[in-house]
Amino acid sequence: MLTSQLPLLIVLLVLGTIAKVSTVVSGREPGALSRLGPAVLVPGRMQVPALLACAVGELALAAGLLVTTHPLFRWGTVAFFAMSTYVLLELRRRRPDAGCGCFGEVSSAPVGVRSIGRTVVLTGMALMTVWAPVTGWAAVMRPSWMYVAAGVALLALLSPEIEELVDRLRYRAPCEQRPGPAESVTLARLRSSGTWRAYQAELATTEPYDSWRELCWRFFAFRNRDEDDVVFAVYLSGRRPAVRVAVVGGADSGSLPQYTSVSA
Repeated sequence: MLTSQLPLLIVLLVLGTIAKVSTVVSGREPGALSRLGPAVLVPGRMQVPALLACAVGELALAAGLLVTTHPLFRWGTVAFFAMSTYVLLELRRRRPDAGCGCFGEVSSAPVGVRSIGRTVVLTGMALMTVWAPVTGWAAVMRPSWMYVAAGVALLALLSPEIEELVDRLRYRAPCEQRPGPAESVTLARLRSSGTWRAYQAELATTEPYDSWRELCWRFFAFRNRDEDDVVFAVYLSGRRPAVRVAVVGGADSGSLPQYTSVSA
C-alpha cells in the first residue's frame, strides 16, 4: 500500500508540469496569468517565472520519485502538496475569482472545496510513500491496481478540471468565449446557493435591479434594507458553480468590491 500511490503522484506531477509550460508558451492574452495559481500572488513581471518555477519543481520531484528512494524527494513531495494547500487557501481568501492553475489554463475555475480537498488528499498520499522501499519506476512496473483505481476515482471526484475539459470538448472554446446559460438559469443557481440563503433576509427585494456578465461571471445587483448594494457573482461553468458576494455601502461605492463569501 505504501508504494501504490507513487505512480499517481508521478503522473500528476508530470501533467502539472506540461500544463503549466503549455499555458506559458501558448501566448495567452495580457493579464490572463494573473487569474491562475501561484502567478496570482506575485507581481506582474514575476508571473511567468513563478509558473515556470512551479513547473520545474514538479518535474524535479517526479523524476526523483521515479528513479530513487531518497527522502529528499519523498519529503519534498509532501512539502510541495502541503504548500499547495496553503496557497489555495490564500487564493480563496484573497482572490476568490482566481483559478488554482494546478493544471495550467484548464484549472481556471475559482478555487473551491474540491480543489483544496484534492491537495489535502495528495499530501496524504505523498506522506504514505515516504517509507516506501522501492522506486517509483518499480511501483509503475508492478502497480497495485485496486489501490491505484481507488486513488484515481477519488482524485477524479475532487477535480473540477474534468468538467472544464468536457465543456471544452463540447464547445471548443474557453469559458469566457462560450455562450453562458440563460440569465434565469444563472439566477436560479444563485438562489439555490448557501451564499444566497445567508444574505436573503437582508435584501429589500429578491429581484435584482441590474445584471451583467464579465468573462466567466454573471453579476446580480440587489439593495439591502440599509440601501447598500449587495452584488452576487455566479461562475458560469460547472454544475455547482462558485458564488461570491460583496456588500458595497455608500462610502465604498467608489471602490471595487471584495468578494468574500463562497458557495460551491
